[in-house]
Amino acid sequence: MDSFYKDIPEAATWVSVEPVHKGWSKDKKYYIKTISGSELLLRTSDISQYDQKKREYEAILRLVDQDILMSRPLQFGVCNGDQSVYSLLTWIDGEDAEKIIPTLSVEEQYQLGVKAGQYLQSIHQMPAGKDQVPWADYYNRKIDKYITNYKACGIVLKGEDQVIQFIEANRYLLDGRPQTFQHGDYHVGNMIVTKSGDLGIIDFNRFDDGDPWEEFNRITFCAMISAEFASGRIHGYFNNNVPDLFFKMMALYIASNQLSSIYWAIPFGKEDVADMLSRAESVLKWYDDFQTYIPNWYLASK
Repeated sequence: MDSFYKDIPEAATWVSVEPVHKGWSKDKKYYIKTISGSELLLRTSDISQYDQKKREYEAILRLVDQDILMSRPLQFGVCNGDQSVYSLLTWIDGEDAEKIIPTLSVEEQYQLGVKAGQYLQSIHQMPAGKDQVPWADYYNRKIDKYITNYKACGIVLKGEDQVIQFIEANRYLLDGRPQTFQHGDYHVGNMIVTKSGDLGIIDFNRFDDGDPWEEFNRITFCAMISAEFASGRIHGYFNNNVPDLFFKMMALYIASNQLSSIYWAIPFGKEDVADMLSRAESVLKWYDDFQTYIPNWYLASK
């Protein structure tokens, strides 16, 4: 096993290399312990991913000055006889947030949600790259694709008409939206809780630029395990001053995601499709078939 990483500088000082399965990234990940007792995270991908992984590493470098508990970048390069690209980062010791959060007190769930929102606000302080396509142009094309793919896939979501009607009625909200750096997949599946109770953020491999509020499109994963955590995430992001427009935008992004997730799940099999349909049906209940734009799990600021 050690042959793939032996050409990484200082790999000879590693006394333990164990596979890691946390997070939703497709990277191969390994927990590293060194002779001196340091703990590291090694991420590897096929060399064909070099350019993308270099951009990802550089994106993480941009965040090192932010007050965010995350794996810090240490080293980037190629290994495995130039067949793989790797990133070496600091290790965050903890457990999957989606497993730990439901076991905590209501107040602890809420406070971790607040922290998640504050972290996301910090991430969004990073500016988007230059020469971005206007957000309305970009996202309207995505919506068109989502609707076309959904209608062609043959799978029927109960309440599809209400979802599509809501999307069509609110496209205008996309006009003039700002763009920033995005984590790209911000939800409990890419968070950990440390032994001391702190929240850590992992897996920036889907980073992108876009409307910062679009990052709430996957808050559905948070809300399904804890209304307190999901509500806290919103309060923390806005420092308890949540604009009404935000809820309309979040509902638009969540509605769009319900259609895309069903089509996306098809290659993974019937079980994944059934799971996405179940999630979409829950979303429809939250929004009263999109007759409202504030989900029923949302708790007002404390």
